[in-house]
Amino acid sequence: MQLTNRSKVINKKKLNWVESLYLPAIFSGMIITIKHFFKKAATTRYPEEKRYIAPVYRGVHVLKRNDKGQENCTACGLCAVSCPAEAITIVAAERQKGEEHLYKKEKYAAMYEINMLRCIFCGICEEACPEDSIYLTDRILPSNYQRNNFIYGKDLLVEGIKPEERIDIGVRKKHYEMNEKPRV
Repeated sequence: MQLTNRSKVINKKKLNWVESLYLPAIFSGMIITIKHFFKKAATTRYPEEKRYIAPVYRGVHVLKRNDKGQENCTACGLCAVSCPAEAITIVAAERQKGEEHLYKKEKYAAMYEINMLRCIFCGICEEACPEDSIYLTDRILPSNYQRNNFIYGKDLLVEGIKPEERIDIGVRKKHYEMNEKPRV
């Protein structure tokens, strides 16, 4: 009883003396190798050549600001809850007097961190955000040899922060461990 039509009849014929030396098989393999040798390389030389990035590419995260320069994030936590990799950590705080120009609402994210090693760049955090504060850009995540450098805080995520205003990762962790308000 035959179950599928995929069965194939194998013809096991006796090899002649030339075929038993396997020279035709070696030569056909060499011909294939020579053909591939003259084809265009599949790799790109990165600094000189930029590779094509699709318009739907999701890269490094960015926390947006509104027209007045205030942070859009209200620390609702929907992005952290919806993240399937649990890569987002948020600590909420209340806005103090005199900080109205920094934050949009009375509640803001005192600490907003994304572990880029855990992130799968799915874009669900972007879809879940009711304030349209987090976006995935078309920038490629830079490589590094240290694991600590892949934890992005507000100093790396909020758009428009100058490099001299960014704080060190060790300082940010120290503030978080001591339950202090991180300076951002």
